[in-house]
Amino acid sequence: MSVQQEAGVEGEALEVWIDQDLCTGDGICAQYAPEVFELDIDGLAYVKGADDELLQSPGAATPVPLPLLTDVVDSVKECPGECIHVRRISDRAEVFGPDAE
Repeated sequence: MSVQQEAGVEGEALEVWIDQDLCTGDGICAQYAPEVFELDIDGLAYVKGADDELLQSPGAATPVPLPLLTDVVDSVKECPGECIHVRRISDRAEVFGPDAE
């Protein structure tokens, strides 16, 4: 079963964002998915935009490329700060993360 099937979001566009207020700066997310996450000079993790620019606005989100979905979900599951959120773009419902149902 794929990660998308597991969450019931097969074929739906997803995005990811990080709550920097909860980020512990462990960098696990950047180890799992360096194409999506990066630690900044402040020691906190941020998502990256399409041009690899760090998106530093609070609540800034970036689309999750389907080939990286498993790595992003692994980041969510392993994050000690429980600060990574993956949601459907269509209705903004969280499908992976601390607020997922």
